[in-house]
Formats: sequence, structure tokens, C-alpha cells
Amino acid sequence: MTNLTEYFPSRFLFPSRSSRAKLLVEANMRRYLRHRLLFLTGFLEPFFFLLSIGVGVGGLIGEISVQGEMVRYAVFVAPGLLATSAMNGAMIDSVFNVFFKLKITHTYEAVLATPMTTTDIVRGEVRWAMTRGTIYSAAFIVIMIALGDTMSWMVIFCLPVCLLLSYSFAAMGVAATSYMRTWQDFDLVVLVQMPMFLFSGVFFPLSAYPPWLRDIVAVTPLYQGVAACRDFSLGHVRLSLLFHVLYLAVVAGVGLVIATKKMTKTLAP
Repeated sequence: MTNLTEYFPSRFLFPSRSSRAKLLVEANMRRYLRHRLLFLTGFLEPFFFLLSIGVGVGGLIGEISVQGEMVRYAVFVAPGLLATSAMNGAMIDSVFNVFFKLKITHTYEAVLATPMTTTDIVRGEVRWAMTRGTIYSAAFIVIMIALGDTMSWMVIFCLPVCLLLSYSFAAMGVAATSYMRTWQDFDLVVLVQMPMFLFSGVFFPLSAYPPWLRDIVAVTPLYQGVAACRDFSLGHVRLSLLFHVLYLAVVAGVGLVIATKKMTKTLAP
């Protein structure tokens, strides 16, 4: 059993009902503050990605047409990489962190010895994973603006989109992790995550894909975030933005329900 005081604040043992999930977020934050370098590596990724795209690949491709408007390739790709950063930040904690505490250290068994419930655990881990993804997204937006890879002040609205996107992937990540048995199951996560990164419109517009693939890509969660971030970054306000938001909200809700039910069955049979 894990020593609670090593990970959690002392008031963790007697939390109020409204603060239980928040305390789990705080516990994760306290632990990461001891390993700042591990957390800060996520801020370097957007800089290297955008710099390499803008100086290297972008120089070879030139401009690309987006809804009849010609933009630099770096401007086209940047919102896609922003959405990907939100996804990756959320998935790191909702999958690897949760699996480690669920299967290796059995931290959650110790947590359940307190007034915390499995619902509190799921909500706390999802909120922390969402927080990490949102922090990375905020850093990404700052870098986009600094490098001139956005065309509208509305790029600031990409942050709430990334928050919702991170929340959706965090919920799905915890749900998926609750079904994992061994480390080998991480291959299945990569099998889903990598194709989404490559084919969700991050590097190419949907028109570049054959019709059958276009329809599949259009219903992936990452594409919803990519499309919404790209519209805001370019200053395009369309009705489809509402659909993207509702889609991600539904995915987050479904993920939370599945994760809560499975974690309850696993930890509190």
C-alpha cells in the first residue's frame, strides 16, 4: 500500500464532499513540482515543431488554400499542432499516470481508505489531465503568436477549445486505462493515437484525402479540435464551430460515465 502522506496533503484524509476531486488534482500537482523538468519538456515540443515547420517544411510547400484563402503552410499547420498538444498533454496523465497508480503502486486502494470514492478519483484524474493539456496549449498559443503563425486575434478562443479537447481525451484516456491489463496494452493506445495525429487534418486539408477516408477523419475527436482551432486562428466564425464543441462535450460525458463504472467495478467490487 502507498503511503498517503507522500503524495497527498494532510487534509486529504478528511475532505469535504465538494473538494475531493480538487484535492486529487492538487496531489498530482505537488508530485510534479518535485519533477519540474519532466513537466517542462512539454513546453519545448511546440517550439521545435513550429520552428521546424516554419523554417523547413513550410519553406518547401509555400502557401496552401484554406476555404479559398491562401495562407502560409506554417499558419495552416500550427492550429493542428495546437490541438495535438492538448491531446498529448491529456493522454500522458490519463493513461500512463493512471495505469501506474492503478496497476503498479495500487495508490487508489490507499485513496479509497479515505472518504474519497471512485467517482472522486475519476473526476480528479480527468481534471488534472485536462489541466496539463490546457497548460501546454496555452504555451503553444503564445509561441504561435510570437512566431506569427496566426492570422486573427480570435486565436485566444483556441484556449477554451483546447480545454474541452483535453477534457474529452482525458475522460477517454481514463476510461481506456481502466480496461488495461498489462503494459503491452499501451500498444493499442498508440495504434489509435498515432493515426489520429497523422490523418486528422493536422498536416493536410480534408480535400487531400479520398472520400472514404475523409468521412472517417471527419468523425474523429481530434479533427473536431483541429477544425475549431484552425477556424479561430484564421478568424473564421462558422456554425460548424457549435457542432465541434457539442461533439467534444458528448465524448467527454461518455468517457466519464464509462471510466466511473469500470473503476468502481475494479476498485470497489
